[in-house]
Amino acid sequence: MGNRGMEDLIPLVNKLQDAFSSIGQACNLDLPQIAVVGGQSAGKSSVLENFVGRDFLPRGSGIVTRRPLVLQLISATAEWAEFLHCKGKKFTDFDEVRQEIEAETDRVTGGNKGISAVPINLRVYSPHVLNLTLIDLPGITKVPVGDQPVDIEQQIKDMIMQFITRESCLILAVTPANTDLANSDALKMSKDVDPQGTRTIGVITKLDLMDEGTDARDVLENKLLPLRRGYIGVVNRSQKDIDGKKDIKAAMDAERKFFLSHGSYRHMAEKMGTPRLQRVLNEQLTNHIRDTLPAFRSKLQSQLLALDKEAEEYRGYRPDDPSRKTKQLLQMVQQFSVDFDKRIEGSGDQVDTVELSGGAKINRIFHERFPFELVKMECDEKEMRREISYAIKNIHGIRTGLFTPDMAFEAIVKKQVIKLKEPCVKCVDMVIQELINTVRQCSNKLECFPRLREETERIVTSHIRDRESRAKDQVLLLIDIQLSYINTNHEDFIGFANAQQRSSQTNKSQSSAGNQVIRKGWLTINNISIMKGGAKEYWFVLTAESLSWFKDDEEKEKKYMLPLDNLKVRDVEKSFMSSKHIFCIFNTESRNVYKDNRTLELACDSQDDVESWKSSLLRAGVYPEKTINVESETTTTADNFSMDPQLERKVETIRNLVDSYMAIVNKCIRDLMPKAIMHLMIGNVKDFINAELLAQLYSAGDQNALMDESQEQAQRRDEVLRTHQALKEALTIIGDISTSTITVPVPPPVDSSWMGDQSGSRRSPPSSPTASRRMSSGQRPAPRGAPPPPNRPGPLGPFNNTADSPQAPSRPNRAPPSIPSRRPPPSPTRQAPP
Repeated sequence: MGNRGMEDLIPLVNKLQDAFSSIGQACNLDLPQIAVVGGQSAGKSSVLENFVGRDFLPRGSGIVTRRPLVLQLISATAEWAEFLHCKGKKFTDFDEVRQEIEAETDRVTGGNKGISAVPINLRVYSPHVLNLTLIDLPGITKVPVGDQPVDIEQQIKDMIMQFITRESCLILAVTPANTDLANSDALKMSKDVDPQGTRTIGVITKLDLMDEGTDARDVLENKLLPLRRGYIGVVNRSQKDIDGKKDIKAAMDAERKFFLSHGSYRHMAEKMGTPRLQRVLNEQLTNHIRDTLPAFRSKLQSQLLALDKEAEEYRGYRPDDPSRKTKQLLQMVQQFSVDFDKRIEGSGDQVDTVELSGGAKINRIFHERFPFELVKMECDEKEMRREISYAIKNIHGIRTGLFTPDMAFEAIVKKQVIKLKEPCVKCVDMVIQELINTVRQCSNKLECFPRLREETERIVTSHIRDRESRAKDQVLLLIDIQLSYINTNHEDFIGFANAQQRSSQTNKSQSSAGNQVIRKGWLTINNISIMKGGAKEYWFVLTAESLSWFKDDEEKEKKYMLPLDNLKVRDVEKSFMSSKHIFCIFNTESRNVYKDNRTLELACDSQDDVESWKSSLLRAGVYPEKTINVESETTTTADNFSMDPQLERKVETIRNLVDSYMAIVNKCIRDLMPKAIMHLMIGNVKDFINAELLAQLYSAGDQNALMDESQEQAQRRDEVLRTHQALKEALTIIGDISTSTITVPVPPPVDSSWMGDQSGSRRSPPSSPTASRRMSSGQRPAPRGAPPPPNRPGPLGPFNNTADSPQAPSRPNRAPPSIPSRRPPPSPTRQAPP
């Protein structure tokens, strides 16, 4: 096969592969890919075939690689090949593999030398290979032919870059010996992605095709154009050898004979040839495995610890044992009860850090959403004053009243109290929805028993729905109780005397004393023009008197402070392109709120955040749009209907009385609603789950059928047990593997500036015929950077001193760093002497 150098690694990795293949998993050691990069006809495919040990790539006149070939080598007991596009078909004849590669290439690229970046995926199974990925890439070409696009060179380079930029990709930069090495595109591209040279190996091909008397000795000795990992010379089969079906083993024997018999390479024959290239790659793989095993061992140990407890539970598992099913049913119901209680009451374990849920969400409903819904139900100021005036007039009838009637006050109060039914019922609905969501979250742990989960959700949800009607009836009863008697002797009620004294005061909501901080958080100011930077996120601080925002949450750089006087809040329709939820603050006196803006649009990530901020603003006295100050609208009421001064005083007095009494009712309802819902709904559901759920499950049907596990759970149990055993075996194998393999240290860095960069900012000197002449006469160029001899001028350019006598032994060679060219000399006067 010609690949014996890698077989020492096969048993080492195969032990791990066998342990993991038993559970259908891959042993993820992430062995590196090997990409073969070079120009057209550089010998890339031959290098790849020699490395694999099989003759399977398309060859012949005009046949080149036109699509990437991703070759996966997989260790197996037999030898065959498979294509990804021919699933299920095995190729045992590698001549058929070559024909399939040609046909698949033509299918995508056409038959006129077109190229494609779509790879051909080929798997080769063999007992002589290690699990590894090799990539044969299209050769770099300069001039488009056939159907190739004009920018063919750049397209191929981009295609190659996709593969060689991976850190785990080993680059074989292939350059023929009869071309200019200093201008090698393969080496330039390798330099771009591997500037340290730790994963680039130079490969020199076609050494046997150099002109007689010339050699590449100094390049192979890494004296000229040095690389950190040096160069390896190989001799591939010629087209005549391929046509003559010369096998790879015979070709490698001929390669060995070439290096031993050549005068310039005889002393380094052991460091040249395909076997040497295989050994270098083998060292790379050995080092990689040695470096990877400790981290791989730690990963396996972590996985084993994570599965220990679950595997222990499954180890004595008997699916058909009735006593096991009964015991497990009791455990599941008990666990469901505990989880439900923790989610409602709160717990330090299993904390949701993504969103509010369970008891935390219900708490927000009680203390933020419900008060906000109550305020939204308040009557419009103009409408209320009109209703009060009509009530007073209708009560007096044909007579002109001298006193403010009590009946007008009671009529308006009862109408306002009735409006409280809607937000109270809505509060119950929101709590019920959250309870159902909590039940579903808690039942996730029952997913391994689908019927048990379904029955549990059905029973508990049905009980919640049953309690819903009772809870709503009781909540409405609270409102009816408020309607049944208007208690004007309440200690907090202001009475008629105080109402008349307050007739000139504004109806402003009670706010927190002082400048207490109510809320902090991030908000986005949405209506900043694009010319001024567009929407920006700031840290907002809401107090009882102002809304301020800062650059960040350190609160050092204040951007603006907005007083809350005469401000109101309203919703803004979400824009089509925006994912944010928006509300805005505006001034009731039509003044600018922020700089030149009449409104301040603020955006949140979710609607819950919007509702929460609006509730916080409500606490600070910033009401929804429906609530309008009396001061700002006193003058406008006269435009809608006429009132004499006496009637206006009566209206104002009753208005103040209604506000005072409704504040008492609202305070009472806000206090009683959470208590009623906790007693009638939440507490009752908790007691039901603790005391009656198990009995309901037993009465629902055959409990053995309830405990039938899902197919997924059975597969999960088997997978856990097999994975646990495989992890133990793998750790045992790794413990037996000696990690003291011979380490080949990375060579020290070398001066690789001669390669320049791909953009062309550093140009390599052109090849000079002088170098060919001197190499042919047995003299090699001086090492790069050698000083000129005494009494000689230094280098003045790429063609310096080319007219000097070539026989002068002390003259340094001014030739560029390149492998001698086989081109004939340009003129007879410049030929080397015989």
